[in-house]
Amino acid sequence: MSKLAVVIPCYNEAKNIPLILERFQSLAPRADVELLILDNGSKDDSPQVIEQLLPHYSFAKTARVKVNQGYGYGIVEGLKCLTSDYVGWTHADMQTDPNDILRALEIIEFNNDPLNIYVKGQRRGRPLMDNVFTCGMSFFESVYLGGQLWDINAQPNIFHRTFFEAWKSPPHDFSLDLYALYMAQNKGLKVHRFDVEFTERIHGTSNWNTSLGAKWKFIKRTLDYSIKLKTSLSKEM
Repeated sequence: MSKLAVVIPCYNEAKNIPLILERFQSLAPRADVELLILDNGSKDDSPQVIEQLLPHYSFAKTARVKVNQGYGYGIVEGLKCLTSDYVGWTHADMQTDPNDILRALEIIEFNNDPLNIYVKGQRRGRPLMDNVFTCGMSFFESVYLGGQLWDINAQPNIFHRTFFEAWKSPPHDFSLDLYALYMAQNKGLKVHRFDVEFTERIHGTSNWNTSLGAKWKFIKRTLDYSIKLKTSLSKEM
């Protein structure tokens, strides 16, 4: 059984998948770390690309969601497939270094309480306007929900599988990152943030960060979910 397995949700990432596998070769020296390429209902050639390339990468395996039901849904379905002690996810856009996963695992391994730690990246090098957008959202979430909810969508996210097994009704969309970070703080896990360099996407385009209108839709969805999350937690307490 692997010590760590990481889900990479791929939706129409046929051009990126060869690069993902090649760059994640850095995981190969650690036989206890594996990658799950999750085809999240892609409509391009992703299934064929995965089938062709995966046999050449011993550290990688795959799973497929037949119909895309959202970013969060795909990640959760991928996490259900894992049997490792520690689990997590990172994005397929290759805007952060695959070695960040190993750095996160090292943080866990040197921690005195590895079962109760949540390790998450903190992006550096982003465009000014993206930073302004992130800071505004982070400020609202931190005040409204409480805690330090900064740079919510940063990658990777790594934690012990028992934390995932305690989740109840995680969201199907991009709010999953907010849900996971908020629940980690709420359940008393030590949240450890570390700097990750953020670079330009090489292939393809973002599925949501395409315009001011898309940003506004993202904000509205996040605000709506924040209210729902706070309400549901109040009922549980």
